[in-house]
Amino acid sequence: MPITAKRRKARKEAEVAITRLQDLAKEQADRLGPYADQAREQAARTLLQARGWTAPRLETAANRVEDTVAPRVAGLLTAAAQRVDPKPARRGLRGLRNGGRRIPRAVLIGGAALVGGVIVYSLVRMRQASQDAEWQEHLDQAREQVRETREDLEDKAGKVAEKAGEKAGAAAEKAKDAKEAVKAAASDRSKDNGRPGR
Repeated sequence: MPITAKRRKARKEAEVAITRLQDLAKEQADRLGPYADQAREQAARTLLQARGWTAPRLETAANRVEDTVAPRVAGLLTAAAQRVDPKPARRGLRGLRNGGRRIPRAVLIGGAALVGGVIVYSLVRMRQASQDAEWQEHLDQAREQVRETREDLEDKAGKVAEKAGEKAGAAAEKAKDAKEAVKAAASDRSKDNGRPGR
């Protein structure tokens, strides 16, 4: 076999080895890609779980305000109206209709609504603050899990890339060694034939 044919063969083998290593690196990248997708899906599931956990608690808080706070506010306002009333004999809406000196109905209703609204608003804000803190805690946990997963994936991808680089380097060394062996064989043959080597 001529020297040029051997060189071509060695070059082709080196190219084939490099192509195999590139394919191996692509396969490893494709294999690790789903881990990133899993981390994204896990974060979405965790956020959905946090929302599912919070929704019933908000509804329960609303029901408690409606069942406990609203009747108490109404009772307090009724008691205050009775204490303020200068003519205790006339109670209720009839006293307003008879034209006695009383506080207008719109003012009473507006005051009751205002006081009730302030109380409900303060309770809702306190509850919302505690819920926000819990949501933030769940969100921080989800972020931490995603960060850890991403770091693990980066470490694995780095190791795969290093292995692929080492294999590519080894294949290049083999190709170089093969090329040098072909040169040495050609030099030996040319010496045997009495011709100067290339």
